[in-house]
Amino acid sequence: METSAPVSEARERLLRTATDLFYREGIHSVGVDRILAEAGVTRATMYRHFKGKEDLVEAYLAAEDQTIRGYFAAAESAGGDADMLELVIDGIADDITRYHTRGCPFINAAAEYPDPGSRIRRLIAEHRGWFRGALEEAAAGHDNPAEIASSLALLRDAALVGGYLDGVAHTKPAFTRTARQAAGLPPEPRLPQV
Repeated sequence: METSAPVSEARERLLRTATDLFYREGIHSVGVDRILAEAGVTRATMYRHFKGKEDLVEAYLAAEDQTIRGYFAAAESAGGDADMLELVIDGIADDITRYHTRGCPFINAAAEYPDPGSRIRRLIAEHRGWFRGALEEAAAGHDNPAEIASSLALLRDAALVGGYLDGVAHTKPAFTRTARQAAGLPPEPRLPQV
C-alpha cells in the first residue's frame, strides 16, 4: 500500500508530466496512456487524484494561474520605490522569454475547448478576469488604469503568440517598448533589464 508521501509525489509527477505535454504538444493530442507512461504512474494512481483527463487539465491550468499570480506577488513584494507597472511589464517580458515560449497556456487551451460554457473555458475566463484586474491594480497610480490593463493584456497575448511564431529576439523588445508606451511610461526603463 502506498503511503501519503509517495501518493503526493506521484500526483506531482503526474501533474508535472501533463503540464509539460499539454503545453508542448496540446491537450487533445496527448492521451492519458502517454501521460501515465511518461510520469511512471499507474492508472489507479491517476484516478486516486483526478477523476479523469478533464480534472488533470483543470489542475494544469490552476497551476499556471498560481504561477502567474506568484509573479505579481513577487513584483509587489520587490517593488519598493519602483513603479509596480514597470515591474509587471518587465516580468511579462521575462516570462515570454524564459517560460512561456510556446504561447499562452490559456489561449492554447481555449483553442481546444471552443464551448464557452465548458468548465475549462470558465477557468480560463476566471483567470483572464483576475489578470486584467491585477494589471489594473498595478496601473492604479496612472491615468486610465482600466485602459492600460486592457492594452497590456492584449499586448501580452500578442507577445506570447509572436514569441512562439517569430522568436523572442524581436518580440521581447517590441513588447517592452509598446507596453511602456501604452502605460505612459518613459521609453527607457528605470529598472535593470533581466
